[in-house]
Amino acid sequence: MARRNKGRAVHGIVVVDKPLGLTSNQVLQRVKRFYNARKAGHTGALDPQASGVLPICLGEATKFSQLLLDADKAYDTTAVLGEIRSTGDVEGEVVETHPVPELSEAHVEQVLEKWRGPIEQVPPMFSALKLDGKPLYELARQGMSAEQAQAIADKKRRTVTIHELTLNAQRADELELSVRCSKGTYIRSLVEDIGNGLGCGAYVGHLRRTHSRPFNLSQAVTLEQLEQLAEQSDTDTDTDALDALLLPMALALPDSWPVVELDEHECAKIRHGQAISTGLADCPSVQLWAVNSGQRQLIGIGRIERRGIRPQRLLQFDD
Repeated sequence: MARRNKGRAVHGIVVVDKPLGLTSNQVLQRVKRFYNARKAGHTGALDPQASGVLPICLGEATKFSQLLLDADKAYDTTAVLGEIRSTGDVEGEVVETHPVPELSEAHVEQVLEKWRGPIEQVPPMFSALKLDGKPLYELARQGMSAEQAQAIADKKRRTVTIHELTLNAQRADELELSVRCSKGTYIRSLVEDIGNGLGCGAYVGHLRRTHSRPFNLSQAVTLEQLEQLAEQSDTDTDTDALDALLLPMALALPDSWPVVELDEHECAKIRHGQAISTGLADCPSVQLWAVNSGQRQLIGIGRIERRGIRPQRLLQFDD
């Protein structure tokens, strides 16, 4: 497929079923290349040893990436009991082993209940979270002491919300769990905390993201599917099959935000950074839609101030 240096002005969201073994950035770069897109961004990193829903924003949709970063997520995971590993998952070295007691379902549920709702988490040392500009996993691999690691962890302590925590299956040394949680939740930390609560330790044996609001696995395509369609495209203009997989960028906007429809005059004012009057109150953000001859087009998002609605982030589709 022929390529131009600058790439195509393609806009929308493609939901990728991220495979194991690749970083989120590696997936992003492949999708960007398949679409020959000028701009692309992902909406929340998944570890290389995690798979599942990874929405990729192309073109002007990247302006809404932060909204998807802030959205709730959902995961299926397996907690392997009896070991604590350095990374909290299968890649890590075994640092402690403990016998797994006979656990009744009632006892497991009692422990799980402690980790539902708002909880405090310490991010795992092997994470992409940064301290003084360096990812924690780089600092961890430099062989820092336990005291240094604890000091860093304490600085990055955070409160997250576990909306749902469901026990799907229980075996002698494994628990299959489903989690729906707020942004910034570390499933490895959650599994470790559950293992400690059960008195035997645990690590993540399997992790798959099933939802990244509002997207789910039923909307996801594989890298292999995208690559095949890209190879079948002979020219930059022969991209219908790829582009048909793109979802509207409006899906990134919360349903709770009011929709404000603008006529031609109001659109012109908004595009020049001017406020327009509104009867809305107590709603900091709104969706802005241009209406012309009955046709609606999303032009961006705005914020409500005392003097009316001002543009917050506007879409530009000029090639």
